[in-house]
Amino acid sequence: MNYPAQWMQDFYNQTYHKRNNINIDRGLLMFLWGLTVTFFPIGGLIGTLLARPLADHCGRKHILLVNNAFSIVAAVLSCCSKAVHSYELVIFARLLIGICAGIACNVVPMYLGEMSPHNLRGAVIVVAHFFITFGILVGQALSLHNVLGTRKGWPMLLFFTGIPALFQLSLLPQFPESPRYLLIQKGDEEEARKALREVRQREDVEDEIEELKMEDDFEKPEKQMSMCKLVLCLNQHPQLLSIVVMTLSQHLSGLNTIHYYAEKIYLSTGVQEDYVRYISMMISGAVIFITIITIFVVDSSGRRVLLLTGFGICSVSCILLAMALELQSNLAWMSYFSTAFIIVYVIGHSIGPSPIPRVMIADMFLQSSRASAFMVGETVHWVIHFLLDMLFLHIKVGIEPYSFIVLFLICMFTYTYIFKMVPETKKKSFVEIRKVMNHHVGQSSPMKM
Repeated sequence: MNYPAQWMQDFYNQTYHKRNNINIDRGLLMFLWGLTVTFFPIGGLIGTLLARPLADHCGRKHILLVNNAFSIVAAVLSCCSKAVHSYELVIFARLLIGICAGIACNVVPMYLGEMSPHNLRGAVIVVAHFFITFGILVGQALSLHNVLGTRKGWPMLLFFTGIPALFQLSLLPQFPESPRYLLIQKGDEEEARKALREVRQREDVEDEIEELKMEDDFEKPEKQMSMCKLVLCLNQHPQLLSIVVMTLSQHLSGLNTIHYYAEKIYLSTGVQEDYVRYISMMISGAVIFITIITIFVVDSSGRRVLLLTGFGICSVSCILLAMALELQSNLAWMSYFSTAFIIVYVIGHSIGPSPIPRVMIADMFLQSSRASAFMVGETVHWVIHFLLDMLFLHIKVGIEPYSFIVLFLICMFTYTYIFKMVPETKKKSFVEIRKVMNHHVGQSSPMKM
């Protein structure tokens, strides 16, 4: 939304002038633009609150199919907004695409985690994150001023948000429903066996069926936990706290701040403004490359190692970036180091803090509480997303080097918490993970630390 913002705001002004014969007031324009930006995380929160009841009632696969309607309708409304001279359609479309994103961010990793074998579960979930990073790169490319981010091209840019939905509608019907959902929540053993045979491409799936039955027996006391029940369940608090800490740190560790200041730092190196966006695209390409590496190592090196490595790199990058920015006023060549530290930070964030928290939610909770756990994590995600959007919309400040010291402290706190409280979950069944988690939390309690 950043690149075509100028042209979209011009369209808001032209539409207002057409209706009222006067130019729009600057305050009203920024209010409407604020709605355009913040309705996306608001929609994401609505989608999150809808995801658990819909996923548990309709099934993971079916809600993903229905969810595409939000994306397609939003794309059509966005594309038509200029033709019918209505900025309200853009704002409403942003709400709809937010709902689509909120449901998808809950149900996609949940579905993939439940479908995957133990030794590939992390990789398969990180693949979903890979396509998010790929989508960011495509969005950056399409929104360049010489592509679609222009006065005439931005409606078509927003129309492209519906293309992934059409692609998913063509492929998803070929995939089965989650076997865990079918057996544990629906009690349909034969359908679960059929789904497993289809997704594993082999006839003998009795070992996994027995594992599902074991998980079903193990979690009988926790059957069908709503979000409120999960929050009030004392023996789930360590897992919930870990998810909240990791999700908060995704945002508060500084990624949004880095993106906010990045263009200013690039410009300070003497790079022309027209080329700054190409630098951003190059960094997005590097993020995609790191995410591909993460896909191949997440199930061998482990989730915990990647989280610690990522937050460690982010911590060091923040402190070095603060030093470089402080020296930059006297030593102009330090701006190149500032740019380098931004790149290192983004790479570190791509190793663990960005992709792994959703893997951990899928790992750390059993079937009956997994949807509610995603609901908790994604609620935190979208609320922080909304607050940060409001912050950067209304607070225009210069680059403050010492703000990165605060980010350093947040990264170090998260690193310490993960080191003490979060166990490794790679290549384990969900029942094994629950036992490991209980044992690890017992060893890491305040009495024993």
